[in-house]
Formats: sequence, structure tokens, C-alpha cells
Amino acid sequence: MARFRLSKVLLFSSLLLTLAVSASAQNPAPTPQVIAPVAKQPLQVAGQTKLFCAGYVRRERLPQTPQIVGAVEEQEQRMFSDGDVVYINAGSRHGIEQGSSFQIIRPRGDVKGVHHEKQGFLGTYIQEVGQLQVFKVGENASAAQITSSCGDMVLLGDLLTQIPHRESPLQRVEGNMDRFADPTGKQVGRLMMAKDNREMLTANDVVYIDLGGEDNVKAGDYLTIYRPLGTGNITRIDNEEQARNRTSGFQSDRFKGGGLSNQAQRAKDRNEFFEAEGRYRYRPMTTRHVKRDRPSMPRKVVGEMVLIDVQKRTATAIITRVVGEVHTGDWVEIQ
Repeated sequence: MARFRLSKVLLFSSLLLTLAVSASAQNPAPTPQVIAPVAKQPLQVAGQTKLFCAGYVRRERLPQTPQIVGAVEEQEQRMFSDGDVVYINAGSRHGIEQGSSFQIIRPRGDVKGVHHEKQGFLGTYIQEVGQLQVFKVGENASAAQITSSCGDMVLLGDLLTQIPHRESPLQRVEGNMDRFADPTGKQVGRLMMAKDNREMLTANDVVYIDLGGEDNVKAGDYLTIYRPLGTGNITRIDNEEQARNRTSGFQSDRFKGGGLSNQAQRAKDRNEFFEAEGRYRYRPMTTRHVKRDRPSMPRKVVGEMVLIDVQKRTATAIITRVVGEVHTGDWVEIQ
């Protein structure tokens, strides 16, 4: 009896071993795989909000466009934002269709009192306020819902235009910016003004320059931001040499220890009369004299920008990199 039980155990163990071997043959162990690293894709310079809220300076007159003239809740509020329903003074008679989307704009005035090299009228600054979509069309008026806003509230009287076609440039994948890059010899302009009336600027700020389509620039072009050496600060040092005359002073009237001091004014270079003897006269040397007589100096590179919208005489750009302080009035050059 014991021998019979032992035979059954051995038979059952053999059966389990056979099943395990069969399962292993049908489902072999997975082969190790090598996953290659995915190349890092360049990022976009601007998201949709910044891209369609940048604003621009338009040279041509605005055509007759629809206008926001009312709102469902106008009895309680005069400013409107995302989700609010407004009315426009255009309908089926004016070609408005259900589902149409428009850009909300607000002319702010002619560009003047800014840094620019171009002569003549540059254009009118157009603020981009947001977007809306028409959902009900009447004969002379239509209802629309604000789908996005640019931070400023929508007001009655704002105008509607077609949504511009804009694509964000890709960020450059490269090393440090060359602060001592030589000029390219290409078109040069000025950083006229910045969005929200800012003057001291940094990366990701929206700015406007006086180069446009007439200068053969296009969206996606990169430009170098620079200024002449020794310029650009809010404060100015006219002459740091404020010490008294080096031939008198720095000694008492009673104990005269000599009229020279490490803090005295520097003697100017020897003149022609004493050239042979190598002597120096007591005329002071100043930093202003050194700068006046030096050769042409390299420019000071402070940043880089890329164009996102080009008009006839101007363009809108986003600052992508800075290596120093940037402000309105700086120069720009096409790379």
C-alpha cells in the first residue's frame, strides 16, 4: 500500500514537471530590449496666449470692421471676459456666419515719442484683447461668446478682425550667446517700445521694432540686440577725476610733504615741446579724453529676439535670450 502511494506521488510530480516544461516552451522569457534615447525636440518660443495677445503696429488704415456694441449683462457691468456673451453690430447682411471666430482688437493711438530711425508715420498701435465666437446670427446683429482674453477686459466699442495666422518660432538649441559677435552688415533698426509700456526688459517680453516688410524681414527671423559701448545706463558718470589740482593740495600749508598723491589727478601725456626730454606737463588726464581719442570700439551685445509678426514698417518680436540689461532704445540687427 505504501509502495502504491509512493508511485502515485512520483507520477503526479512527473506530470507537474512536464506541464512546467511545456509552458516554458510556449512562453519563453522576454528578450531584453535596448531603448534608444529620444532626441529632445526644440520648444516653441511662445504659447498661444502670448502669440495672439502680442499686438502690433499697423501702417494701413483699419477697414470697416464689426464692433462690440452690447452684452447680456451690460446692466451690471461694463467690462467683460471669458465666457461672457456680447453682441456685435453685424449679421447675415454683412457676411457673418454661425461659428465664425474673430480677433478682438483695440486701437491705442499713433506711435510717436519713441526711439526709431525711420522717418515718417510708422503706424497705429493695435492692442489685441482676445477672441470670440459667433453662435447666433441675426440680420443686422449677432450674439457671440468671448472664448479667450489677453488679461485686459473686453469693452463695448472694441473692434473685430480676422484671426491672424501666426506660428511660434522654435527656440534655438545652442550654447551660450556670443557677447562679442561682429556685426553682420545686415539691416539695422531700433527697439521702439514694449508691450504694457515697459522700458526695462528681459527674456519673454514682447517688443516692437522699426523694421518691417519693406525691410525684407519675416516672421521667424532672429535679431541681435545691442548698443554702443559705454551707453545705456540710467545714470551717467561725466568725469570721475574729482581730485584737486595735483601741483597743490594733499599737504598742509605748514608741513609741506609734497604735492603728489596716489589720489591726485593723472598727468597728461607728454606734449611736443617736451617730447625729446620725455617730460610730462601738469595738465590732468581724464577718462573723457581717453574715450574721445580711442579708435572705434566693439558694440555691446545684450540679447537676442525673434520676430512673430511683421507689418509694413514695423514688426513684433519676443526677446528669447539676454546677457545684460535690455531696454527701449537699444539697437537691433538681423542675424
